[in-house]
Amino acid sequence: MVETYVRLLCPECNKEWELGPDELPGPKRNYSCPTCHATRRVAEFMRTERDLETLKQLR
Repeated sequence: MVETYVRLLCPECNKEWELGPDELPGPKRNYSCPTCHATRRVAEFMRTERDLETLKQLR
């Protein structure tokens, strides 16, 4: 079994990291960067459209 993850990028501090879709709320829910604590919708942290689509399919 292949583990799925999504890539995130903070629009404020440019921190990049990866998480499993089950570790995130839905794409329209708020989420905070673990580094700078900027809060935005989860969808705004997705690095690419493909990451957003992966999250939508698995959440």
